[in-house]
Amino acid sequence: MTEPVLAAAGLYHTFFPGTPNEQVALQGVDLTMAPKAFVVVLGVNGSGKSTLLNAIAGSLVPDRGTVRLGGHDVTRWHEWRRAALVGRVFQNPLIGSIGDLTVAENLAVAAKRGARLGVLRIALGRGRRRELADRVSELGLGLEDRLDTPVGALSGGQRQALTLLMATLVRPALLLLDEHTSALDPRSTELVVQLTAEIIRKEGLTTLMVTHSMQQAVALGDRVLLMHRGRIVESIGGTRKRQLRVEELADIFDRIRNADTVDESAADMLRRLYI
Repeated sequence: MTEPVLAAAGLYHTFFPGTPNEQVALQGVDLTMAPKAFVVVLGVNGSGKSTLLNAIAGSLVPDRGTVRLGGHDVTRWHEWRRAALVGRVFQNPLIGSIGDLTVAENLAVAAKRGARLGVLRIALGRGRRRELADRVSELGLGLEDRLDTPVGALSGGQRQALTLLMATLVRPALLLLDEHTSALDPRSTELVVQLTAEIIRKEGLTTLMVTHSMQQAVALGDRVLLMHRGRIVESIGGTRKRQLRVEELADIFDRIRNADTVDESAADMLRRLYI
C-alpha cells in the first residue's frame, strides 16, 4: 500500500490561550493525502484553513497532533528543514520572490530550495540560463526574454505566476497554495488559476490549496474540504465533487452556518436559565 504524502492527525491549536483574545483555530483536524491528490480547503476568514497550512508548512507548531510528510514525522521540524519537501505560494505576490533580484536569479535561488544557507550560490552560466528560459517560457508571459529584469518591476500577476513556477521548479513532495490569487485583479486571477491547473496536471503534483473562492473550489481539485470553526465539517470527493456546482456549495455553507446559529442560540438560552 502506497504511503500517503501527507498525514496530519489530531491537530489542535489555540491562539492567546487563557486570555480575553483566546481564539481556537484548530480542533482535532485529520487530513490524509495520497500521491497526486489535489485537495481544496474552503472556508470563511477565521475558519482555520490558513492555520492548517501553517501547521503543515512548519511556520506554526500545533499545540497537539502530528504531521507526517513524505514518510517523515516532521511535527518538530523547523520550517527551513521542511522546505526540502514543501513548495508554497502565498497570498501576497511579494512574499514568494525577491524583488531586487532578476527573474533568472530568483529561479536560480528556487532551484536550491531546501539547501543549507551556505550553499545558496547563484550560478547562471550560459547553459543554465537556457534551461531557465525554457522553463519560464512555459508560463506564456514572455518572461524568457526578460531574464535580467528585476522581479520587482513585474506586475502582480506576472510575479505570482513566476512564484508558482519557483515553488515547483524543484518537484516538492507537497505543494501548498495559500489563497494565492486573492490579491490579484480578475484578469491576473484567471491567468494564475489556469497556470496552476496546468502545472499541477503536467507535473502530477500533490497539492493542498486554501481558498475563499467557491468558484475555484468547484473548478479545481479532486476533493474539497469545508472548514468551520477549526474543524473539517464536510468532505466532498469523487463523483459528487465532479458534479459540484457553486449553488450547491453555497447551500452547504448556509446549512452549516444556520446550524451553528441554532447551537449558539440554544447555548445562550441555557446560560440565561442558569444565571
